[in-house]
Amino acid sequence: MTRSLGLRIMMTTDAVGGVWTYATALSAALADRGADVTLVTMGPAPRPDQRSMVHDKVDVIETDLALEWQDPEAEDIGRARRKLRELETQLRPHVIHLNSYREATFGWIAPVIVAAHSCVNSWGRACNDSEWLREPRWRRYSELVAAGLDAATAWVCPSAAHRAAVDEIYHPSRAGAVIWNGIAAALQPEPKHNVILAAGRMWDKAKGLSTLVETANNEAADNQPGDEVRWPILVAGEAGQHEAGSIQFLGDLPQADLHRLMRRAAIFASPALYEPFGLAVLEAASARCALVLSDIPSFRELWDHAALFVPPGDSDQLGAAFDPLIQDETLRLDLQSAALTRAKTYSLTRMVDGYQQLYSALRGAAACGPRSMGAVA
Repeated sequence: MTRSLGLRIMMTTDAVGGVWTYATALSAALADRGADVTLVTMGPAPRPDQRSMVHDKVDVIETDLALEWQDPEAEDIGRARRKLRELETQLRPHVIHLNSYREATFGWIAPVIVAAHSCVNSWGRACNDSEWLREPRWRRYSELVAAGLDAATAWVCPSAAHRAAVDEIYHPSRAGAVIWNGIAAALQPEPKHNVILAAGRMWDKAKGLSTLVETANNEAADNQPGDEVRWPILVAGEAGQHEAGSIQFLGDLPQADLHRLMRRAAIFASPALYEPFGLAVLEAASARCALVLSDIPSFRELWDHAALFVPPGDSDQLGAAFDPLIQDETLRLDLQSAALTRAKTYSLTRMVDGYQQLYSALRGAAACGPRSMGAVA
């Protein structure tokens, strides 16, 4: 039986991407262990289906405070400082858990952890699209990210690969920890269908979905009368103005609907150029999908020997990776089994244990006085 935490935690989050999935799962597990958790949303309000992901023991306070990557010149930072410090006075948390950077500079009373999920600079480097980051407004963003890492009592990354990128770009004054993301349990698979599934926003270059589109269109163009029919490719996520072509774009889906697709899909593809962790990949693996992933450092760290890897941005190699999985059921079953086995490594219990240890260390150091705080991270 897990000992009750007896902690009050104030956690910021957003509802734009995977941070919401992470924050709702982590807060729910902490609440089950006896923590008093308040989620404070920033940016666009969560949709009704996203609100349904919040544990009934977790309080939610919605704000319209700007997300740092949507406000690189920090025009909203003064309002954010006032609002969030008011909430600290009201909630009196033992630990502040920030899923962003610049808010760590707000002069908190409680010890502060920054979870470094992503950043614009590491995105730009990975996508080979960073010229615009030299503009003054983005230099201001970078300064505040660096300042936030230095102001935090401790900072955490979801993979060693992303921690290395943060170290290289921002040179933080203290070492960061690695706590892999995790999910509650394997998604019980249904009978598999001959379908390839992917997930992500088409407008986000980092997701590499244009490579998947090119692969599908090339295969459609090469097919001759009498050729074997290729498997359908489904993409969950915003398509924007993109032409569907040979891919079925499903739009944004509630989590339950996406999980249902994962349980049925035989193959899950992520041709990402940049992915600090990749929760969708983990969810697909837990649903026993065979994984075809781009060969980037984070995916190698997490899925080596449990996926097929292709060079990022190479549509021909991506198509070539699909072919043996489509044609060879034994290979496909073996890779599905390997993905499911590896997915069990990234459990919610393991993730929560890591954060529980960190929170306890932060709280203990805070009780000993400011001189102890620097040793926590």
